[in-house]
Parts: sequence; structure tokens; C-alpha cells
Amino acid sequence: MIQSVDRAVRVLLALQGERRLGIADLALRLELAPSTVHGIVKTLAAHHLVVQDVGSGRYQLGPAVLRLGNVYLDSLELRSRVVAWSEELARRSEMAVRTGVLAGDDVVIIHHEPRPDGSRQMPETGIVIPAHASALGKALLAYLPAQADRVLVAAHRTMTGETVTDPGELREQLADIARTALAEEKDEAVLGESSVAAPVFGAHGSAIGAIGVVLPTTDWPVGESIRGALREAARNVSRELGAPRWPGTPA
Repeated sequence: MIQSVDRAVRVLLALQGERRLGIADLALRLELAPSTVHGIVKTLAAHHLVVQDVGSGRYQLGPAVLRLGNVYLDSLELRSRVVAWSEELARRSEMAVRTGVLAGDDVVIIHHEPRPDGSRQMPETGIVIPAHASALGKALLAYLPAQADRVLVAAHRTMTGETVTDPGELREQLADIARTALAEEKDEAVLGESSVAAPVFGAHGSAIGAIGVVLPTTDWPVGESIRGALREAARNVSRELGAPRWPGTPA
């Protein structure tokens, strides 16, 4: 491992988690000398990967990170395959549709299909949700036991009073999901918002992403017709990606 690169990546990840941090805060978090952190930050700023807030003097992620993220999204075959099926699922369910992939202990939304009711909605592509508090994350972890072991050990973040953090309870949920190929969360990430998700498999038979519908908790539970449409969408995307079958068997 190249130490300087590792430290630069750690700075970026710290800013991802906290939005804005000063040099002293970064140094304390990374257990590095302030002078070392200052040199790393100045180098990252020269490449527009971080920028300094004029008012506070603190640093935050810069526009070059967004450009890199867009290149990554454009290169994902999953994203290109899921667009049409997301549109169809949103039409049939009359709900918003998200597609996400695992990134460490989180799920990153790589595609967001808004509710087809014409209402004004915030774009959600790029948002990050703790995997253990997300139906998308749970749908993936049920079929990725090695990643599940790592995530469940660190599943301490409580997003709402409904977030499940107990490893034993989470393991029971994942076992049920592996049998049904549907994951649920009710008010766990955002109060008033719930979701149901299904895993998407790739050509090698592994879970590579998940697709889900998002609805107000006042409309919970999701009816069987929508659950069927969700399964169908996940199965069709998996088929287009070359998956030998759906759902897959936990590795």
C-alpha cells in the first residue's frame, strides 16, 4: 500500500462522512500531524477534489469528485440495464424506484426513477444510505454473507428510532430475505418513508445490486401486485445481465 495515496483517500472518506472539516478535525480523526494533513488537503484542492469554504475555513468535497462519480455511473452496466425496467416499475406501482449498489457499509443510489405523478421531487442519484437501514442493502447482504458479516459487526448507526442495529435480529431478517428474495424496511432510514427491494444478480450468479420501490409509510404495507412487479423487474434486469437464475442462492 502506498502511504500517501492511502492518506489522501482517508481524507476524502472523512469528508464524505462529515461534509465539512477543518485541518485540526481531520488530523484528529486520521491520527496524523496537522502539517501532514494540510499538505494532503492542499494537494487535493489543487486537483479540485476538495474545496475550502470561505466562511468557515473548513474543507469539503470538491466538484472533481462529482465528475469522477458521473464517469463511474456511466460505466455501470447495471445502471444502463435498469433504466427501462425502473420506468416500467414506477408506472405500474405509481411509486418512486431506486437502484443501489454496496459501497463499504453503505448503499449508493445509482439510479432514481421519480414517482410518475408529475410532482416535484428531489433527484436521489448519489445519495448514501447505511446498508443495514436500507431495504436495498438488506436485499444485497442476504446473498453476500461475507459482506454481511462485516456490515453487521459495525451496524451501530441509528438513523431513526426504528433502525434495527441488533446483529442477531438483522441476521434473522437476512435469512428471511434469502428465502423470499424481498427485503423490507419501515421508517428505518427516514421517518415517514418505507421501501421494499429485490436483489439483482450478474453473469457470475452473485448479487451485484438491488432495485426497490419507495413509498410513504402511511401507504404501508405494499400490496402483492406491486411485490410481484418488483420481483419481475429484478428478474428481468438480472436476465439481461446474464444471470443464470433468479433469485440466486447465498454463496
